[in-house]
Amino acid sequence: MHHDQPNNPLHGIKLETIVIELEEYFGWEGLAERVPVNCFKNDPSVKSSLKFLRKTPWAREKVEALYVATFCRENPWKTS
Repeated sequence: MHHDQPNNPLHGIKLETIVIELEEYFGWEGLAERVPVNCFKNDPSVKSSLKFLRKTPWAREKVEALYVATFCRENPWKTS
């Protein structure tokens, strides 16, 4: 069953895409500064990060919040 979620900025975006785009934007070091977890600090990779984030809800929430703050700044009241 497919449910539309028009108010969810992460709807339809895979966790893998989130990690890849954040890593490309901040680099592993910058990502580790913003979300200080070992999967970003010690021998980081997309695969190890995904494994950790899928098992650790609080870390996933921080990564998702960082993604939204970085890439999803659409303001419906903006007039330009």
